[in-house]
Amino acid sequence: QVQLVESGGGLVQPGGSLNLSCAASGIIFSSSDMGWYRQAPGKQREFVAIIASGGSTNYRDSVKGRFTISRDNYKNTVYLQMNSLKPEDTAVYYCQANYFGYVYWGQGTQVTVPS
Repeated sequence: QVQLVESGGGLVQPGGSLNLSCAASGIIFSSSDMGWYRQAPGKQREFVAIIASGGSTNYRDSVKGRFTISRDNYKNTVYLQMNSLKPEDTAVYYCQANYFGYVYWGQGTQVTVPS
């Protein structure tokens, strides 16, 4: 059974930082593309960042230069380091695993940046 468990969310002031983690089990982590998505209240879920199994990364424009995605294949964990946080970053952040087209989601972790 595949499980993705996010942690590290919370309340942070504008300009602050958070480091999200997503621990995966039940999948061949090293062969999976891992991504972070977010969903703000009343909005659709949107792509934030992805790290491919080979290590290449991609980000949505609004987080480039502020967020960094990384992975540890020994710990089966993907991270999202978020710096210079803004109120518009407030959302539930979800971890996604994509193993050759099989897509799995975590339960989400709340990030709140008050205005």
